[in-house]
Amino acid sequence: MSGMGSPLQLTNQTVVAAFRSALIHQGIIALLIFFLLAMLWVSVREWLPAARRRPGTPSGALAAEPAARRLIRIGFGVLWLLDGVLQMQPAMPLGLPSSVTEPAAAGSPGWVRHLVDFGGQAWSYHPVAAAASAVWIQIGIGIWLLTAARGRWSQLGGLASVGWGLVVWIFGEAFGGIFAPGLSWLFGAPGAALWYAVAGALIALPDRAWLGGQLGRRLLAGAGVFLAGMAVLQAWPGRGFWQGTAGRQPGSLTSMLQDMSQTSQPGFLASLVRGFGSFTAGHGFLVNLVVVVALAVTGAGLIAGALVQAWRPVLRPAVGLLLVLSAAAWVLVQDLGVFGGLGTDPNSMIPFALLVVGGYLAVAPAPAVVTAAEPAVAGEAAVAAEPAVAGAAAAGAADAEPVAAAEPAAAPAAGWRDRLRPGQLARGLGNASPRTVAAVGALGVAIIGVVPMMAASASTTASPLVAEALDGSSAPLNFRAPAFQLTNQDGRQVSLASLRGKVVLMTFLDPVCTSDCPLIAQEFRQADRLLAGQQRQVELVAVVANPIYNGVSYTQAFDRQEHMNTLPNWDYLTGSVTQLKKVWRQYGIAAQILPAGGMIGHSDVAYVIDQSGRTRTELNFDPGPGTTSSQASFASELFTAAQQSLGVS
Repeated sequence: MSGMGSPLQLTNQTVVAAFRSALIHQGIIALLIFFLLAMLWVSVREWLPAARRRPGTPSGALAAEPAARRLIRIGFGVLWLLDGVLQMQPAMPLGLPSSVTEPAAAGSPGWVRHLVDFGGQAWSYHPVAAAASAVWIQIGIGIWLLTAARGRWSQLGGLASVGWGLVVWIFGEAFGGIFAPGLSWLFGAPGAALWYAVAGALIALPDRAWLGGQLGRRLLAGAGVFLAGMAVLQAWPGRGFWQGTAGRQPGSLTSMLQDMSQTSQPGFLASLVRGFGSFTAGHGFLVNLVVVVALAVTGAGLIAGALVQAWRPVLRPAVGLLLVLSAAAWVLVQDLGVFGGLGTDPNSMIPFALLVVGGYLAVAPAPAVVTAAEPAVAGEAAVAAEPAVAGAAAAGAADAEPVAAAEPAAAPAAGWRDRLRPGQLARGLGNASPRTVAAVGALGVAIIGVVPMMAASASTTASPLVAEALDGSSAPLNFRAPAFQLTNQDGRQVSLASLRGKVVLMTFLDPVCTSDCPLIAQEFRQADRLLAGQQRQVELVAVVANPIYNGVSYTQAFDRQEHMNTLPNWDYLTGSVTQLKKVWRQYGIAAQILPAGGMIGHSDVAYVIDQSGRTRTELNFDPGPGTTSSQASFASELFTAAQQSLGVS
């Protein structure tokens, strides 16, 4: 009935079922990628026995991966995997734009909201495709970082982390809120995704950058400057952090804690957050003083220890204080960041702490050289070191870099055409390590997500899924449509017979309705835009659904209001009450005056009638919340139904 549209629940079963189905199908493809790569790798090594031992890799000393790099690579690899799993939550397809990205951008400048809305539109127009894509992109990056320990493939994994981290930071976190009021380290500034991008950039650096401790000192000094700046912001008067309550209104930190305690989560954690919130409400000045001092002391310790040799001993206690402060903020303020059904990551404390600990490890002395002898392949004699095979470099064969070994002079570098020859590709694959093969598979998993995400971003046509979730699937029909002859908004007689040869998209609208009917009109208008060059083959028809206000003047006013008068293939039909009631009865439309005469209740439905005058489809057309995505989805549903009928002979 008009005006009775209900909002779409975040866990709508139609959308959740489609999301699960997409994850299962794409998961099977991901497993097939790893299976086929493994089979191909084993087969090539069996056919090319010489490839079982990687050319150019001596059995001498190999440099171990720097401990700092290993911690950052593995730590963020695990975080990306966790984020991918969190993206599998049922509420993600419908809930992320409305409950995560839009609130994150609410207090930001207009240009930030515009960017976030652009990304949110792609997601809301294609919720299942976008949500599933995010899952596989993040799982792919996570596997990539965990498996590719060294060499070019590892660096490429770092660059992938940079790219996707920045996408999430801009479109998902609205630049981490750095342009919005209330910026605070406690609340997650400058956004967890930015730390993922920083970690990726560190992983992408060549190994020599990790030698000598200079990178670690820069990383620690940068973290110290950041914390000192956050201390200043936390202490700045007028930002609401010094007050637990002010005029019976909660201060900034108290308000945040109250919101976090309402999140769906284990009872003991909710009690812990509520208890800290109550303490903060009564002792806001003390709590903020502790936070400001801790941030300032930690920042100063990191800066001094990183830049002044004499102060190097203060690094350990400064890092220890940071870990304690991060753990307290993560549990008590950020509420672990993963609950409520829409947590996309464990928030900013863990990634920031990983970077600082990595910086501390990078300042320590370089790792000792370890001896790694290449195991002999059963049934084969030991072979001498060979010149590097051109394809091996392209495949990222070496997982560890040689430190010192006597090798023959390197062969001239092969061009890209040579590297793409079947023989070179086969040798390159055979020379690759298991880690490299796994990294290639991880790239394939990420591509499973990247391709649909790019398609969703480029598409201006919404998926009909949202419309189906609101009103159910369309009902296929095949019977002769009841005849009618009514008057359109221009006073011209229009009959169903006069429209023979065209596909008719037909609905019933109240010209004085202010709720559903204007939304339905706009859905028809968008469907007409999608039809583009096929507009001449399709007629958009509405029949008045009001027994009182049904004159031509009302239909004309409605058309002007909704800009339907600009469509040459639009007919808004009316007639006498007797004529209208006959058409309502023939098409199963209930139209009645609701109690107190406040509005007219009528069925929200659309019919698709083919060129021969047969009814082919019935669409429930309650527009629900009337959001941009739902309007576009209903328009897409109409467009798809019209396309199908245009193909019916």
